[in-house]
Amino acid sequence: MSTLQTKHTIEKSIDALYQDESFLPELKNDRRKQIFESGKEILITTDKIIKSYIRVSRDNGSVVRIPAFRIQHNNISGFYKGGIRFSESVNEEEVENLAILMTLKNALHKLPYGGAKGGVVIDPKTFTDRELYFVSKKYVQRFAPDIGPEHDIPAPDVGTNEKIMDWMVGEYKTIHPGENYLGSFTGKSIENGGACGRREATGKGTFFSYFWLVNEWAREMAKKEDQLKESTHYNQYKVIKSLYEKSDQGEPIKVAVQGFGNVGSVAALETVKAEQLKHKVVAISDHRVTLYHEEGLDIFKLEKYAKENGVMPCNQEELKEAGVEATIEGRSAVLTLEVDVLILAAIENQITKDNMERIQASIIVEGANAPVTQEADLFLHGQDKVVIPDILANAGGVIVSYLEWKQDRVTQLYTEEQVLNEMNEYMLSTFEEVFNKYFVRGYETIRSTCYINAVKRLFSLLYRHGKLY
Repeated sequence: MSTLQTKHTIEKSIDALYQDESFLPELKNDRRKQIFESGKEILITTDKIIKSYIRVSRDNGSVVRIPAFRIQHNNISGFYKGGIRFSESVNEEEVENLAILMTLKNALHKLPYGGAKGGVVIDPKTFTDRELYFVSKKYVQRFAPDIGPEHDIPAPDVGTNEKIMDWMVGEYKTIHPGENYLGSFTGKSIENGGACGRREATGKGTFFSYFWLVNEWAREMAKKEDQLKESTHYNQYKVIKSLYEKSDQGEPIKVAVQGFGNVGSVAALETVKAEQLKHKVVAISDHRVTLYHEEGLDIFKLEKYAKENGVMPCNQEELKEAGVEATIEGRSAVLTLEVDVLILAAIENQITKDNMERIQASIIVEGANAPVTQEADLFLHGQDKVVIPDILANAGGVIVSYLEWKQDRVTQLYTEEQVLNEMNEYMLSTFEEVFNKYFVRGYETIRSTCYINAVKRLFSLLYRHGKLY
C-alpha cells in the first residue's frame, strides 16, 4: 500500500471504532466525534521526517553524495523502532509508509515501541566493504541526535545486516562516550550483544503464521465450525481446512517462495522441516530466476549454494554444481504457479492489478513488507483466498529485536530457544486475537482486523495519556 492508502486505512479503522459504542463508552455525542477526529489527525501525521546527504569517497577516487532518511511516525507506544534499508528504490514516501506500518505492527503485537524507518539510496551490491563502512558511519553521524537506546532504535532491513549494525553501534559509541550504547541498534552480531536466532526470526515467524493457522487454528475450529456463517469467511475457513486434510491424507501441500534471502530461505527450510504437516516446496525465486520442480526442490542444497555464492543457480551448469534438479523459469513466474501456498519474501508491490487474476495459491503469506497492493488484496479476498498480512506475519524480527534490546539492558544473553519461544508466544497471542475476531465476529478482512486491533491500542494510549482533545 502507498502512504496515502495506509493513512486511509487508519482513518477507516478509527471510524469503525467510533461506531463501536463499547469502545470508550464514556465518550458521547459531539464529544465522542471530536475526540475521534483528534485521534485521526495524530495517527495520520508523522512526527518527524529527517533527510540528509552522506558524502562518501569511492575506491576509484570519486566522491558521491547519497540521500539518506530517518522518519519517526509515532511513539505513543514507546521508543521509535524500525529498520534501515540500503536500496536504490528508497525514497521519502516509501520510508514514511514503512514507518507508519512499524507503528501499527508494534501496536498489534503489544510491543513497547512506536514506529520509525530509515533508508539510504544506494545499491549495496555495487559498494565495497570499505565504502559501506563509511556509508554506515556517516549515517550515524548525520542522525546521531535522533537515535539512541531510549529514543529511536534502528535495526537491519533490506540491504543491511549484522555487520552494518555492528559498524553503526561502534560509531554511536564513539559519538556518545560513557553512555549506554549496546541497545542503540538491534540485529547486531551475537558477539556484539545481538540475540541468538535474530537472523532467522522473521522467516521462522512468517512460516509460523501460516503453519499455526492451518495446523492448530483450523483443526480446533473444525470442532465448532457451526459458529461460522455462510460467507467469504466460511469459504476461506474451508480453504484452510482443506490443506490440513490434504496433508493428513498423505498428499503434500505445495508451496512456492518468492525471495531466497534471510526471510525466504528460512521460511522454505522451516516448510520442509515441518513434521505435523506434509509439504513440498516446488518453486523458489530470487531477483534473477525462478526454479521449479514438481516433486519438490532440494532446499538444503539450494540454501548451501546460495550461502556460498550469494545467489541461486540460474543455469544448467550451476544447477549441476549445486546438485539440484529444477526447471528454470523467469523470476516472476513464481507468483502465478499452481500451488497451495505462496510465501512472499522479496520486496513490495509484487501482486498488483496486473497479475492478481492469475494468482492460483489459496493462501498468500506476506513475509516482505507490502508485497500485495490494496486493490489486489481486496480482489484476492473476494476470490476466497486467504492473505496473511505483513503486519501479522513478518513481526518475528521486531519481536526478537525487542528481546535483544531487553538483554542489552541487563547484559544477559538469552539462549536461542528462549528467544524463539518468547517470539512464538507473542505471535501466538496476536494470531488468536486476530483470527478469532476475523472469522468468528466477521470483521471485513484479515488486514482490516489487524489494523483495527493496532489502532485501538494506539487510540487508547493517546486517550489515556490525555493527548486527544
